[in-house]
Amino acid sequence: MKAIATPGPRPVTDPIALIGVEAPEPTLRPHDLLVDVKAVALNPADAAIRQSRDPEEAPGILGYDAAGVVRAVGEAVTLFRAGDEVFYAGQLDRPGSNAERQAVDERIVGPKPASLTFAEAAALPLTAVTAWELLFERMRAGREETATLLVVGGAGGVGSILIQIARALTRLRIVATASRPETREWCLKMGAHAVIDHRTPIDEALAAAGEAAPRYIASLTQTKLHFDALVRAVEPQGIIGTIDNPHGELNVAPLMQKSVALVWEWMFTRPVHQTPDLIRQHEILAEVSALVDAGTLRTTLTETLGKLSPETLLEGHRRLESGTTIGKLALEGF
Repeated sequence: MKAIATPGPRPVTDPIALIGVEAPEPTLRPHDLLVDVKAVALNPADAAIRQSRDPEEAPGILGYDAAGVVRAVGEAVTLFRAGDEVFYAGQLDRPGSNAERQAVDERIVGPKPASLTFAEAAALPLTAVTAWELLFERMRAGREETATLLVVGGAGGVGSILIQIARALTRLRIVATASRPETREWCLKMGAHAVIDHRTPIDEALAAAGEAAPRYIASLTQTKLHFDALVRAVEPQGIIGTIDNPHGELNVAPLMQKSVALVWEWMFTRPVHQTPDLIRQHEILAEVSALVDAGTLRTTLTETLGKLSPETLLEGHRRLESGTTIGKLALEGF
């Protein structure tokens, strides 16, 4: 089958950083679905993993977000059958979605929203699971709380859906950070009550805007850069949750006097470690799908880059590495 692989840790400027290959057909495990991939979406993880691959490894198929149609099922599958339309974020330790077909565990797959195209649906799984787990399972925000949630990097993929989920399912006041007119407008469109500029120290920007100290801070990008300001800003006994790798030490000592918790969210934890509650990701995606079809949530897709090919996929990686993308980028299948 056709696939796109990375031959090693090549820079995005290298035209062979991604190459077309003929890959073997996936082998199904008992809980696996074999999916005909109809669309994929891009995440910063795609570029980060391409950059960090071991040069001694064989070319690997990357790609996480996908939407497609079930072609076949493993012997233990109970949630889906051939012909079902699905969406999912896949696993870090298995071949990815940049291929004609992919094997994926049914317990991390959701029913595709019927109201969306495959590209629109592919934009959602990884970021929606990340946002849901971060908000409700890591930071344990209450749906009836009226505290403030600060979303640092609100116009990115995770921020775009986190704002929507929090606005639709909680009573939290949502303050997002953004620095450009178009990203500020996007955050408001997603449902933020207010937007502040993260080019100013975030605690100062919150105070200048007259915003209360946030009980919950979702730091989605550049956590190390903003961390000291976030510690100053957070409400005593609050929670700072992050999804990015700070690439260095964080000075967490000041958290003690405020009894503030620092938590991490990594949406691959359940599938990589095969946790007993693995099926929770299926349940989250099923709820997200229903909320989309009810008109409560919307896709965060902002652009489709065409059919999947080494050239179009590499262009997507370039956009990601520019740090200026809003929402999500997608590509249609081969």
